[in-house]
Amino acid sequence: MTGSPLPPALSSRRPGVDVPDARGRTGLDRAGRDLTGNPGIVVRDVEVLAAAWHVLRRTTFDHRHRDGRWSVQQRETYDRGDGATVLLHDVARRTVLLTRQFRYPAYVNGHPDGLLVETAAGLVEDDDPATAIRREAAEELGVEVGELEHVFSLWTSPGSVTERLHCYAAPYTQASRTGPGGGLAEEGEDIEALELDVDDALAAVRDGRIADAKTVLLLQWSLLHGPFAPGARTGGEAAGRADR
Repeated sequence: MTGSPLPPALSSRRPGVDVPDARGRTGLDRAGRDLTGNPGIVVRDVEVLAAAWHVLRRTTFDHRHRDGRWSVQQRETYDRGDGATVLLHDVARRTVLLTRQFRYPAYVNGHPDGLLVETAAGLVEDDDPATAIRREAAEELGVEVGELEHVFSLWTSPGSVTERLHCYAAPYTQASRTGPGGGLAEEGEDIEALELDVDDALAAVRDGRIADAKTVLLLQWSLLHGPFAPGARTGGEAAGRADR
């Protein structure tokens, strides 16, 4: 026995567009339609291809090339919101505090076991980036972050992913490790805290044991311009640059 087809008014209702999706969102097809910063780009249509926890869109737009001609182009974008990450460092002991956790996308794309060594990180969600990374450091590593320095904000995969990653650095000591860490069990997280000598961490970058982009960038920054650089400012000297 087969059911009757839905009336057109109901069958055309799209989660995340006309009716709320699983996260209560509507109007997801409006993203980008009001952009005016680049007169050489005119957005014509936005389709929501998938709206589960994150959103996959296909956008059609007119593109004016440098020689003046126009073409019609389409791009698919994956929108998971912005993220934040922090490199925790102990200058006195020359150590950094990192995480190790299973990452399926890396595993399915050639990583031998999917266990990546990374700086603590997470989605910003409804917080500001500084608040978000304090939350993530507490959840993942059990560290209560005080002084927080904004290093840079980067688009890590601008060809397809909308995410901008806000990168921070912060000092830690053994005394600031006040919680168990490990991540949130209800979200399936199983995160190991990994404390490394900064020179050993750099060696791991060179031989591929650390292959996460944000972590490589922050480690290199720490040695070139950050807390482990020759003549680096520490403690209160850096406070003028810090977000509190």
